Amino acid sequence: MTAVVTNTYSARKARTPALWMNLDHPLLAVLGVLIALGLVMVMSSSVSIAERQTGDAFYYLKRQALYFLIGLACAALVLRIRLAIWEQASVLLLVLAYVLLVLVLIPGVGYEVNGAVRWIPLGLFNLQASELVKPLMLLYLSAYLVRHAEALRSRMTAFLIPLVLLALIAGLLLLEPDFGTAVVITATGMGMLFLAGVPLWRFGLLLGIAAAAGFLLVLAAPYRWLRMTTFMDPWQDPFASGFQLTQSLIAIGRGEWYGVGLGGSVQKLFYLPEAHTDFLFAVFAEELGLVGVVLLIGLYGFVVARAFLIGNRNLREGLPFAAYLAYGIGIWFGMQAFINIGVNMGLLPTKGLTLPLMSYGGSSLISTMIMMALLLRASLELQLTKAGAQRLPRRRT
Repeated sequence: MTAVVTNTYSARKARTPALWMNLDHPLLAVLGVLIALGLVMVMSSSVSIAERQTGDAFYYLKRQALYFLIGLACAALVLRIRLAIWEQASVLLLVLAYVLLVLVLIPGVGYEVNGAVRWIPLGLFNLQASELVKPLMLLYLSAYLVRHAEALRSRMTAFLIPLVLLALIAGLLLLEPDFGTAVVITATGMGMLFLAGVPLWRFGLLLGIAAAAGFLLVLAAPYRWLRMTTFMDPWQDPFASGFQLTQSLIAIGRGEWYGVGLGGSVQKLFYLPEAHTDFLFAVFAEELGLVGVVLLIGLYGFVVARAFLIGNRNLREGLPFAAYLAYGIGIWFGMQAFINIGVNMGLLPTKGLTLPLMSYGGSSLISTMIMMALLLRASLELQLTKAGAQRLPRRRT
């Protein structure tokens, strides 16, 4: 009995260094830098508002640090689970995604903030259901693309099924309402379908339908139309509908080349709304300038490029589930960062989307760390597959 326990313990000790040695260390380092920058910027951008609201200048920093620890624990767990298990459970994960989106709409269950019902109270923090739906939907779509790879290229029904599922997800999100997340999830799904080899004419037709639907949704809600017109010229009403965007542009302009210095932002002093959440990038640009912005965009670009590289290598090694998952994570990560930065710079209409790994928000940070753990797992399994292939005995000729 003692020998069995000893052998089991030794095996676990052997697996831990093997897991660490085969991780994608450059990707892990860049993710660590983004998280560290996020904690610093949450502290810098929220000091004034936290002190006024709670009396504790570091209130939001402490909570974000707690969310990071929770996210780290979740990521460590996810990193140890084989992707094959997620693939086998993909249908159950899809059902869980729908359950979460329905639960948040039930009166008495969902928690309302600023007219939107997006959160489920969990005591320690409020879970934003849509954030957890992102990895669940990516896992399901990756498994679906593997199961129906050939059918997607030849049969229309195989192409329509994921579209209907995405439409249902988007419909539930619009009921909250959460237009930004609906756009990101739908666009990510469309990108994954395109990379899976869906014929170009079908993809073009889908893009046309999605663009028309998006335009109709904008027209259907007055507040969305107001955001659209305000985004086109925020200076027409700089003290009302255009206030947030004009303050963001002022912050970015003040940063100039090298910024006003860490902690020196003026716009975060009750001028710029949501300075520590959706508009954290504007404070970052004000304090660290154009040089800091270029470096930050470079870090996000590295993660996206690495995700596509991992996906491409997995596809070549015959690991399609890991490949599509890496592609999906790369598309989502790049798109959400692009939209957030575009909104802050006045290039896109205002959306309630966070800057991945940096903006304040427990659900967003935890969900993103889970997806990054899945990406690291895809890279890990690729390395283990290559190592196993190299150990196979060669045939004698």
